[in-house]
Amino acid sequence: MNPGPKPLSLLARVLLHCFAVLCLVLGLIGVVLPGMPTTVFILMAAWAAARSSPRLHAWLRNHRIFGPLLRNWENGRTVSRRAKWSATITMAACAVIVSFTAHRMWMAVLAIGCMAVVLAWLWSRPLPPAPQQ
Repeated sequence: MNPGPKPLSLLARVLLHCFAVLCLVLGLIGVVLPGMPTTVFILMAAWAAARSSPRLHAWLRNHRIFGPLLRNWENGRTVSRRAKWSATITMAACAVIVSFTAHRMWMAVLAIGCMAVVLAWLWSRPLPPAPQQ
């Protein structure tokens, strides 16, 4: 019989909580700053909060915007079609901006290539099940 994970030390919980808050702030910046990811930072914030702060984790899970994203991810690693299209449109806009502002062509190619890989991965995630009526 496995007794479960060993409880974290106070220092580890404090560090994870600080990491969760930092990721949350970066995710919030990503909401308004094109090119800055939101979803990844919110997922990392939820991961760290689940291990360090039940209160922050509950707040994230019940948040009007972030809650559905987190619940979908926790229930089968699914991503909604709306989130996929939102990411696609945002990255396409960023790709256009990068292609006109990059100092070197290889920088633009690298950035756009990274966005294409992320989008391919994102679109490979399954959709959440349709709500039961």
